[in-house]
Amino acid sequence: MVSWVRLLVLVAFLLPSLVECRVRHYKFNVVTRNFTRLCSTKPIVTVNGRFPGPTLYAREGDTVLVKVVNHVQYNVTIHWHGIRQLRTGWADGPAYITQCPIQPGQSYVYNFTITGQRGTLLWHAHILWLRATLHGAIVILPKRGVPYPFPKPHKEVVVILGEWWKSDVEAVINEALGSGLAPNVSDAHTINGHPGPVPGCSSQDGFQLQVDPGKTYMLRLINAALNEELFFKIAGHQLTVVEVDAVYTKPFKTDTVLIAPGQTTNVLLTAGRSSGKYLVAASPFMDTPVVAVDNMTATATLHYSGSLATSATTLTNPPPQNATPVATNFMDSLRSLNSKQYPAKVPQTVDHSLLFSVGLGVNPCSTCPNGSRVVADINNVSFVMPTTALLQAHFFNISGVFTDDFPANPPIAYNYTGTQPANLQTINGTKVYRLRYNDTVQVVLQDTGMIAPENHPIHLHGFNFFAVGRGLGNYNPKKDPAKFNLVDPIERNTIGVPSGGWTAIRFRADNPGVWFMHCHLEVHTTWGLKMAFVVDNGKGTNQSLLPPPSDLPKC
Repeated sequence: MVSWVRLLVLVAFLLPSLVECRVRHYKFNVVTRNFTRLCSTKPIVTVNGRFPGPTLYAREGDTVLVKVVNHVQYNVTIHWHGIRQLRTGWADGPAYITQCPIQPGQSYVYNFTITGQRGTLLWHAHILWLRATLHGAIVILPKRGVPYPFPKPHKEVVVILGEWWKSDVEAVINEALGSGLAPNVSDAHTINGHPGPVPGCSSQDGFQLQVDPGKTYMLRLINAALNEELFFKIAGHQLTVVEVDAVYTKPFKTDTVLIAPGQTTNVLLTAGRSSGKYLVAASPFMDTPVVAVDNMTATATLHYSGSLATSATTLTNPPPQNATPVATNFMDSLRSLNSKQYPAKVPQTVDHSLLFSVGLGVNPCSTCPNGSRVVADINNVSFVMPTTALLQAHFFNISGVFTDDFPANPPIAYNYTGTQPANLQTINGTKVYRLRYNDTVQVVLQDTGMIAPENHPIHLHGFNFFAVGRGLGNYNPKKDPAKFNLVDPIERNTIGVPSGGWTAIRFRADNPGVWFMHCHLEVHTTWGLKMAFVVDNGKGTNQSLLPPPSDLPKC
């Protein structure tokens, strides 16, 4: 018989594991609200009346239930950007890919468990252009008792970078689609919902980051902008990068962070000055001169405790808009931590070697003023959104919704970064690429010079991947793989394809379901730069997609 003392000791030993994982409940009311600080009389779409929206906190291993209630005129979905969604693709969120949208007056409960992840991610709307204002942070804390692999900061601060239009974003993209041309660029960038100084706007107060001298802070940086990569820097201070996309990195110091839409970066900031105020700046990066961007720099203030509000602010010059060397140096510095506790499990061999050309094209348009419209594509396919969600069609074997003949290579090989071919037309289709469970995949993402070369931040749903190589010009399958990093490449969920260059990624298809891959520049997604992988079930229930929940929205 077990003694009471031994039983109490056993209970005390087991108790932390019994209470470690918990269910966290959130309610997201999608409503409209007006913000005077944005110098606009129009209301914007928000969650719970907040901009940015509320931060979702959880721990690794927790189950998260978020009830989303739609009180606005638009259809809505929410995507939990970077959450692996192991076997729970019904909770991933992209409209008409994993679910039909939540219609006005309706609700849906997103139900998922956070497995093997900790760090900073983001949530955002995944329909129309609503993520311009419908977004917020996801903070996944390590399991209790598990420390960070770097010195614990005194405080953690979420910093969300965004874009702001004075006019309604749906009107902006609808006008562009009608004309066949690019949409108007945003009117300002924002830091935690504050634009800083904007011409013609009397609301000049920006976000203030309060710090104490000598203490270290972790900034959880998120780029929630629709269409622009951003530089982030703080006057007079160095930043130590320790994580990207909820994956720990080998720490390195920098004065400038590059962060693309959909990406997150955790940095340590040591308040090494005795006092004063210092400018915080978020400015655009675009190294293609023919592509228009919003050239406004969003600003905030780093404010040391004890400093007078009237103290002069130490300024900083943001990098030039076309500062490619700054961007390249940052990306080349990123390496996975690859420790015993956090190994980099890079696939050493691949079952599928794919070459995806990404870029723009021009298709005929009888209703457009100039008779044509700008489109975007992967392997010359401009993706057509279905009216039945792909995941439902896959799970219930509904025919006619998609075909699984997405091309593994461009249909016609040409000099992708050189002279443009005479024909810039693409084909339209709802095509997917099918994978067996546990297949290993290499995708080389090749930018093209169609209309203009451009940096495309590509996001893959359902998986993290390893960025094993990158270069300028055309990918050479005979020479370039010899230079791949298969030891400690950076692991993430969103990666930039350099202008006029290529990026190679690898992942293991160990998550059954339908998984979207698309450019995270919203304008390019709208134009068709997107596709999906279908991953078939493996053996047994633990390798199979769960059935849909009873409240799954209907189309």
